[in-house]
Amino acid sequence: MASKQEVEKFLEELKVKEASGVLRFLILDDRAKNAQALHNLDIPPDKRKEIIRKLKPEDFYRIEDGLYMEKYTMWSFGKTVQNIEVYIKISLTERNVICISFHEEEYPITYPFK
Repeated sequence: MASKQEVEKFLEELKVKEASGVLRFLILDDRAKNAQALHNLDIPPDKRKEIIRKLKPEDFYRIEDGLYMEKYTMWSFGKTVQNIEVYIKISLTERNVICISFHEEEYPITYPFK
C-alpha cells in the first residue's frame, strides 16, 4: 500500500509533467465497460482528462505493480461523477498518462485516506 505522501508525489508529478507538455493522455476506450460507462455518463475525452487532473490523495484506492507492460505501476482511484462512483486506473510513464480503466465501480472501493 502506498503512503499518502507517495500518492501526493505521484499526482504532483502527473500534474507538473502534463503542464510542462511532457505528457500526453492515452485513454483506452476499446474496452467495452470503459466505452459503455463513458457513453452512459456522457463523458467526452476532455472531461476525462479534467477528472484525472483533479484527483486527490483522498480519492486513492490502491496500487498494483507491474501490470501495464510489466514495467509501470498502476494507481487506482475512485471518483464520484454525476452521482456514480467511477473506478479509474492510471499509470504514469516517461511520456504518457495511460488510463486503462474508467468505468462504474464493480466492487466496493475503499479509500484509505478519507
